[in-house]
Amino acid sequence: MTTVRRAVLTLPAAPLGPDNPLPALRAPGAGAHAVDARTLAELPRDMARGIGRATLRSLLPAPVRDGYGRERTPADLDTIVIENDRLRVTVLPGLGGRVHSLHHKPTGRELLYRNPVLQPAAFALNGAWFSGGIEWNIGATGHTTLSCSPLHAAVVRAPDGGPMLRLWEWERLRDLPFQVDLWLPEGSDFLYAGVRVRNPHERTVPVYWWSNTAVPEDRRVLAPADAAWHHGYERGLNRLPVPVTEDGVDRSYPLNGAHAADFFYDLPEEQRRWIAALDTDGAGLVQTSTDLLRGRKLFLWGAERGGRRWQEWLTEPGTPGYAEIQAGLARTQLEHLELAGGEEFSWLEAYGPLAADAAAALGEDWSAARADVESNLAAALPREAVDAAYDAWREGAADAEPETVLAAGSGWGALEVLRGGYELPGTPFPESTLGPDQEPWRELLRTGVLPPPPKGAGPGAPLVAAPWRDMLETAPAHPSTEYHLGIAQWHAGDRAQAVRSWERGLHRAEVRWPLLYCLAVADREDGHPERAAERFAEAFADHEDHDAGELVAAALGREAAAALLATGRAGRARELWTRLPDEVRERGAFRFLEIRILLAEGRTAEARAVFDEGFEVADLREGAEILGEAWAELTDEPLPDAYEFRMRPS
Repeated sequence: MTTVRRAVLTLPAAPLGPDNPLPALRAPGAGAHAVDARTLAELPRDMARGIGRATLRSLLPAPVRDGYGRERTPADLDTIVIENDRLRVTVLPGLGGRVHSLHHKPTGRELLYRNPVLQPAAFALNGAWFSGGIEWNIGATGHTTLSCSPLHAAVVRAPDGGPMLRLWEWERLRDLPFQVDLWLPEGSDFLYAGVRVRNPHERTVPVYWWSNTAVPEDRRVLAPADAAWHHGYERGLNRLPVPVTEDGVDRSYPLNGAHAADFFYDLPEEQRRWIAALDTDGAGLVQTSTDLLRGRKLFLWGAERGGRRWQEWLTEPGTPGYAEIQAGLARTQLEHLELAGGEEFSWLEAYGPLAADAAAALGEDWSAARADVESNLAAALPREAVDAAYDAWREGAADAEPETVLAAGSGWGALEVLRGGYELPGTPFPESTLGPDQEPWRELLRTGVLPPPPKGAGPGAPLVAAPWRDMLETAPAHPSTEYHLGIAQWHAGDRAQAVRSWERGLHRAEVRWPLLYCLAVADREDGHPERAAERFAEAFADHEDHDAGELVAAALGREAAAALLATGRAGRARELWTRLPDEVRERGAFRFLEIRILLAEGRTAEARAVFDEGFEVADLREGAEILGEAWAELTDEPLPDAYEFRMRPS
């Protein structure tokens, strides 16, 4: 019989730490997922429309998560284990509902890449993310803002009457509820995942979804396609033959790639959707789904130094690397679909072992290799069985109410349901989940007044959806209300009105740094870097006057010093840097900031000494090349491996 139970997993882990206290007014850097204008003009029209649809203006209302470090100590992680006589599935409800392990009991094989550590890194849209397992990505192009956040979790009845694990949350970038139902039919070798994204609003919304599975990189990756859209870190997107591309390299083996790259397989319309990663014996993992989940992708890190360094950065040096096989709603991860008001997207995925004929599946005849995999998949899990399982889940189980609550997510969904009166069968967001972050907004909803924060405290978490903006516009104009109104206006694209709101609030504010920070960002975005630098510096000084704490000092100090450097004021940047707490200046990001100040001062020998001493910028962004650029200002020597994170050809 299938069981669902709580358990604990102990791993070396770097704590997530606190969220950044500054509002995420800017969108994440587009370098890793961008397409240049010339390439965009040459793409099929529907693909180009999907790529250009609903580009993020900011990360609001999600917070930036950059409070983690690189020091790992053993930590106990709450897990939920789903088990039958064939599979044991370990899920991390507190970390985005990640499937950490998929263990096949008859063969003793781990079907996923299971990371031996928990090391956050800046790969999610809002920062903290970690590698390994199966993750559920919703929101916008990239890893979800929920990568390291808790989801609601409960036991529900599966279509066959056994227990099923439901994970659900309210995704805040697109303002949408979603659920992932995981179950193991009795005697099944496959984990089923029923996924539903609902649009409870009257308006049409953009939707993005990719299920991302990490597998050992010493595999052959197969998918039922003869071509793929290749996307690297040079901002191009071009259609190539697979598996052997025009340069004569067989790209179905991740280790054959030199640099990090995405291959989005161009599956024929009527083709069964699947992707597999097989070892030298022809055994491994296969993922398949109902037809709505159209896209399939291979991501590889590449064999060059940058890819190898990222692999070490995300786990323990000396451990095996990984690649990713993914499945999404669109052909590529750069596209978004549209979901009409009151409608939903729902589908079924299945993950399990596959044993193919090694000679065929690993042979040079790509058609024969694919045919062998598809034949073995059909024998293990027929396409009709997947469709029937989806129908049974959607008609009889997707709306079933939770029976036993196992974990709690955020209170944001409860607040939205309270405001909108939404009926969402199967995914309750009870008022009991409301917490301190939501309490001021519930008061605004109840009384029309947004209560000010406690004396000397920061302004609290923002909300930006149109109904909340409307309420803020009619609420009494306290400085904290003007702050939140400006954030909502900024998110809506009304930047001039946002600036006016922040300036009104600034005239009467006792604690000025939140408003000064917002105005500084607006100045920088509007092409006034000198004025922005002054306002960043003024915000830092105000935080000192109000003893806002080390967290605010680090966030504002980093922004202010960088802005001063960008406008040629190295002396001011150094003076501000010396006012930071000692513990902050010892962090890797601030050691690198010191290098930039030293370079601006012409003190190259001292800058080189900081490099030689060694440091780690814990929140280095995917695709960042800042370390190599600074090194190149110092010397023509090769960049040391410890600082080599480039993901594209030099």
